[in-house]
Amino acid sequence: MNLTKNFTLHEMTKSETALRQGMANDPSQTEIDNLRTLCEKVLQPVRDHYGKGVKVNSGFRHPLVNAKVGGSTTSDHCKGFAADIEIPGVANADLAQWIKDNLQFRQLILEFYTPGVPDSGWVHVSYDPNDLKNQVLTATKQNGKTVYLPGLVA
Repeated sequence: MNLTKNFTLHEMTKSETALRQGMANDPSQTEIDNLRTLCEKVLQPVRDHYGKGVKVNSGFRHPLVNAKVGGSTTSDHCKGFAADIEIPGVANADLAQWIKDNLQFRQLILEFYTPGVPDSGWVHVSYDPNDLKNQVLTATKQNGKTVYLPGLVA
């Protein structure tokens, strides 16, 4: 099932964790609708701008799958609002900056990016049409703990 021209429901719900654990990762119709909106408002515009495939590392996560990967119990992934993405050949810091400058979103996080290593980390982006607060953060490890810094720190 296509959600947009370049994004399918399959790629937005695939999960190696779910496969390995023999777990279902099936979204409800509401969550599918949320994934479609995320694709329409964020992922497809990113794909159209760069003219390259967008790799979805993680999209929808059933709450049980989310728990297995150590995700927050309030994660937007569980509602179909979020995806972790990369574009091969595009620095994740540049991708995050383009999204920040050109699109609306709920939350944008440049996660575990190492300056000078363009393909390090990934970009988390969420879209909730009822909560477009455009929050921008950078996630990094400090003393073994994840710390969220305001803005894009690259």
